[in-house]
Amino acid sequence: QVQLVESGGGLVQAGGSLRLSCAASGRAFSTYIMGWFRQIPGKAREFVATIHWDDGNTLYADSVKGRFTISMDNAKDTVFLQMDSLKPEDTAVYFCNAHRPGAPHYWGQGTQVTVSS
Repeated sequence: QVQLVESGGGLVQAGGSLRLSCAASGRAFSTYIMGWFRQIPGKAREFVATIHWDDGNTLYADSVKGRFTISMDNAKDTVFLQMDSLKPEDTAVYFCNAHRPGAPHYWGQGTQVTVSS
């Protein structure tokens, strides 16, 4: 049973930083793509960033490129999202995701990030 547990959300002022963590367990993730998505109430969940567990390749949404950094700690099966220069429009519930192409996605429970202006 795959489990993804997010932590690190909170309230921060615009221009500030937060670091989200996602602890993964339940199987070997070496072939998985790990990622972060976010969702505002009433809107669809949107892609933020992904990282390939095997080679570390990363991909970012244009809206966060240059401000957010996704990384991982292989030894601890943990994925991070460092968020800098936060903007009010970054306010959302952030979800950790794990998947392999063509296979079901796994999701964490989400962590709230609120950026005040």
